[in-house]
Amino acid sequence: MAEKVPMTALSPTMEEGTIVSWNKNEGDTVAAGDVLCEVETDKTTVEYESSQEGTILKIIVASDGRAAVGETIAVMGEKGEDISALLKEIESEGSARDNSNEESAEESSDESATEGEADSGIKQETKEPAREEKKSAAARPSQEPDKSREIAAPASGYRIKASPLAVKLAAERNINLALVKGTGTGGRITKRDIEDFRGVPGGASAVAGSTAGGATAPADRDIPVEGKRAVIARRLSESKFSAPHYYLSTSVSMENVLAARKMLNATLPEKVSLNAFFMKFAAEALRRHPVVNSSWQGETIREHGSIDIGLAVDAGSGLITPVVRNCGNRGVQEIDADLVSLIEKARTGKLKPEEYTGATFTISNLGSFGVEEFTAIINPPGAAILALGASKPTPVVREDGTVGVETVMKMTLSCDHRVIDGAAGGRFLHELQMLMEQPARLLF
Repeated sequence: MAEKVPMTALSPTMEEGTIVSWNKNEGDTVAAGDVLCEVETDKTTVEYESSQEGTILKIIVASDGRAAVGETIAVMGEKGEDISALLKEIESEGSARDNSNEESAEESSDESATEGEADSGIKQETKEPAREEKKSAAARPSQEPDKSREIAAPASGYRIKASPLAVKLAAERNINLALVKGTGTGGRITKRDIEDFRGVPGGASAVAGSTAGGATAPADRDIPVEGKRAVIARRLSESKFSAPHYYLSTSVSMENVLAARKMLNATLPEKVSLNAFFMKFAAEALRRHPVVNSSWQGETIREHGSIDIGLAVDAGSGLITPVVRNCGNRGVQEIDADLVSLIEKARTGKLKPEEYTGATFTISNLGSFGVEEFTAIINPPGAAILALGASKPTPVVREDGTVGVETVMKMTLSCDHRVIDGAAGGRFLHELQMLMEQPARLLF
């Protein structure tokens, strides 16, 4: 019997996903465990493994299409099986979702207004009832009927296919639809095409910018908050406004850390990164002060046995935090090997959910950008995050009263006051400073 294949939650925070590519085509036989497609979640790209057996009878959401968790992306069953009733049911479900969607409601209310002359001077003619796909809906396969509008361009006589919402958005932004390349079915211009439109290089600007001294300034650009950026915004807002943050800062001499790294790297074919050293020192300090390696659970505080340290990484489209597990029982070379692999996966969008979730402590290092000092927002479920600045030559007064120049780094610890009292945070930060200034302390 034919069954729907739903979009499933492939990451803990996933609400919708984009199908990057299908590994199976219509008519292909699928076994349980076969990879159906690759899905871009809010964090990374994940292989979607089938839990069903059968034949792909219909692909509902094509490559580059988006679907919310729970929506049908394909139909599987026995070869030759009649699925017409099931397809009607899927279409009906889509209509019901669209009718309850705020964006679709707004589009419906504005449909009559867009049937006249748009601001760009393009006249609309309704060929058939139009229903714009909702924000999270995906592009459908080419076999499905095209429900866009065709718009006549009076000056040229050719017709432009565009969805009603795309027309409305183009009018609001003063974008000439004739300049927009449609990526929808049959070249249809969609809402996303309007949002992504940046004007024509070397030609007329799509949106008029301000002028000064005869020069045209670049036009404003609205960037949709979705995918990774939406998740980052939501999770960090929740952390900032639910966890009472406080901050502790200190300066640490990097002379002995740099010397230890130089000595180690002289014996190795591949250089060990400074971040691996930072993670090792932090792990040892956490082992000695386990309250900092804890999480707020509401009714309890969970003190984690394993020290799992995340490192904030810029993946291009947003931050992601690959996690090196059990750092407390591992050497700096082993930590670095894991870190290199995880960072490469992060930058190519191949991290699995278990590789970027569940950090008990996080490090954010902006030193490579020349940032001297900053505060970071705690990354749940951890109760603390360490912000590291640039290492710079700095005049210092030594314990014996002499003055000299040493390489110094500023570091700031953000703590959740529900879990870590100020004195406990101060003891941890002092321990970390001592370990870094005297690496031999790792031995006792």
